[in-house]
Order: sequence, then structure tokens, then C-alpha cells
Amino acid sequence: MSQNMLLDIVYITLLTVMAGAFIPLGGLLASLERLSPGWLEQEFRHFLIALGGGILLGAVAVVLVPQGKDSMGDSLWAIPAIIFGGLLFFIIERVLGLKRRESPQLMGVMLDFIPEATALGGLAIVSPSTAWLLAILIALQNLPEGFNAYRELCDLGYTSRKTLAFMTVLVGAGPLAGLSGYFLLSGQPVILGAIMLIASGGILYLIFQDIAPQSRLDRHWGPPLGAVIGFCVALFSHDVMVHF
Repeated sequence: MSQNMLLDIVYITLLTVMAGAFIPLGGLLASLERLSPGWLEQEFRHFLIALGGGILLGAVAVVLVPQGKDSMGDSLWAIPAIIFGGLLFFIIERVLGLKRRESPQLMGVMLDFIPEATALGGLAIVSPSTAWLLAILIALQNLPEGFNAYRELCDLGYTSRKTLAFMTVLVGAGPLAGLSGYFLLSGQPVILGAIMLIASGGILYLIFQDIAPQSRLDRHWGPPLGAVIGFCVALFSHDVMVHF
């Protein structure tokens, strides 16, 4: 193994571990004493659900779709790839039955972190600045997703320790996916682009099927502003990476 390859492996591992660590960090924040009064607790939770949805939407709009289309040479096959992603996530959701168990945030954590980490591994050599941006966006979206997934799992009867342990295990999926992308996809831009576009379609499905409906509260302004802020966070991260 060459020294450059070893450095690449360390680089990808650090990026994906950093991004994945925000899953249990979000869970740890959620495990702290709940806010009082009750209306503030409810407002904050729905704000975070919307914030996560906004960041996901921003990741799709400013990174995954543009980079995916570019990797595929602006081919019209990008559109079927996005549609396929939505259909794929719909089928997975039905097979796992997670909607019936009311855990869409856990679905979001599982199904967007792994393909995004795979794309990150493939981009790390092809476009290092895009890989950094994607890692930052993955981390930012994992924090509110981890927070809300923790609350969902606890509401289903899982203990705090078991929930946090499960979230910590999920961190290990990041380096595995990222290194798979590095070894298998760094020289396959079309496949790499297709994965990003499929992930985009799945994320869009999750946002409008599960996350957006959960974020809404009657006569409350916090959740919709959270979605706007989340999207702007993604856009700001993109602009910082492009200009600096």
C-alpha cells in the first residue's frame, strides 16, 4: 500500500467518523433533561425536525443533485435516477414497516448517511473540497436527526443506554461506506453520480412523506422557520467552500 493511499484512507475515515459522530451527539443532547414548560419542549422538538429537513433539502439542492449531474455528464439519466431513489426508499420503508412504528427520523439517519458517506469516499480524491462540504452537511443533518431519532426510539420503549449504543454503532457504518466508495467508485464517476442522485430522490421522499408532516404545529412559527434556516445553513456551507 502506497503512502498516498494510506493518507487517503485516513482522510476518508476521519471525515466519515466526524460526520457520523453527530448521530450519537444528537442523541446525547436529546437524553438531557427535557425542556420546561411543555410547550417549549414541543416547539423545540418540532423546530429540530424542520431544521433537519431543511438541511437535507439544502444538501440535495446545493450538493447532491448538482454534483451528481456533473458526475454523469449532465445526462438526462439523472432524472430517472432521482425517481428511482424515491421509489426505492418508498419500498424500503414499506418493507421495514418503520412508518407503522412511527420512526421516520431513524429511517432518515439510516438511509441518507450510508449513501452519502459512500459518495463522500468517492469524491474525496476526485473533488476534495466537495467532499469536505458533503462531510459538513452530513454532520449538520445528523445532529437534529440523531436528536429526534433518540426521542422516537425512547417513545417506542427502548432504554436510553440501548438507544445511544445503537446510534454509536451507526457511526461505524460511515467509514465502511466511505472506504467502499473510495476503492470502488473513485474511478467510476457515472456510478458515483447515480448514487448521489438516487440518494437525493430518497431524501426528497422522506422529507415530504415523513419529516415535513411531523414538523408542523398549528399556530406555531418555529418549525417552518427551522426549515428555512436549515436550507440556508446548507447554502452558506456551500458558498463558504466555493469562495474560500
